[in-house]
Amino acid sequence: MGSAIEVAGLTKRYDGRTVVDSISFEVRRGECFGILGPNGAGKTTTLEMVEGLRRPDGGTVSLLGTSPWPRDTSLLRRIGVQLQATAFIEHLTSIEQLRTVTDLYGVPATRAEEVLEQVGLTDAADRDVDALSGGQRQRLSIACALVHRPEVLFLDEPSAGLDPGARRNLWDVVRTARRDDTTVVLTTHHMDEAEQLCDRVAIMDRGEILALDTPAELVRQLDAPTRLMLPPGSLTDDQAHGVDGVESVERDAGAVTLVTRRAAESIQALAALGALDGLQVRSGTLEDVFISLTGRQLADPTEEAP
Repeated sequence: MGSAIEVAGLTKRYDGRTVVDSISFEVRRGECFGILGPNGAGKTTTLEMVEGLRRPDGGTVSLLGTSPWPRDTSLLRRIGVQLQATAFIEHLTSIEQLRTVTDLYGVPATRAEEVLEQVGLTDAADRDVDALSGGQRQRLSIACALVHRPEVLFLDEPSAGLDPGARRNLWDVVRTARRDDTTVVLTTHHMDEAEQLCDRVAIMDRGEILALDTPAELVRQLDAPTRLMLPPGSLTDDQAHGVDGVESVERDAGAVTLVTRRAAESIQALAALGALDGLQVRSGTLEDVFISLTGRQLADPTEEAP
């Protein structure tokens, strides 16, 4: 299908500090590509250089076949950008804000109502943008980025400030956009978001890309064991250690956990013991991949890039 974005040796420095360190990646047309990492990893700076909002200090970017820097106005109708912080026009309602954007892009005004419903803001259509909650403003920002049906949609921490229900609504919005053949590039520090939405993920930390592949392949390469968690008292010590495929057994006040790399075999053995009630299965995750690569939690607070 070809490439929507090609990045080679991309570098950015501030006051002698390298915040994006010669990274390279490709985004294929029609895919959802995620950049996963903690705050301060360089995700936003990378996105801003790809969008043409910030000048790189080194390397090259090709966006839809052209360089976004110096600013290329021909790209503006072809991309949609949702920033972490968006300034709206004062004293307009949500629907008026979107109708203003439709006028700028020359798309039918009816598209405003359509996108407002798509992001779950129909009830706030006549509310002044200054009266919206943080989560509602986030969704309105995404609606503004989608209203002209861009070829490439950039989402920078799109679920920030959203409650769990609104996050899942956002995921549906992204999936709907992809059905329109929109390429989606998003940054996130939520591993579940990356696993749910992204075809491929670049794991980024301290300005470098540490790994890049599909979420499933990144987890498979980790070769992490599966953890089978049962309520306390479900098995005796002898029964737990005797389950086929179990490498070790962990007990605490809340659960007895069987660690195995042959999960299907172990679950079959538990079924034979009649011990499946309350079973929870935890396989490897992108969080585990990040910990393996960096030795720390994905959610560890780190200094924000300037």
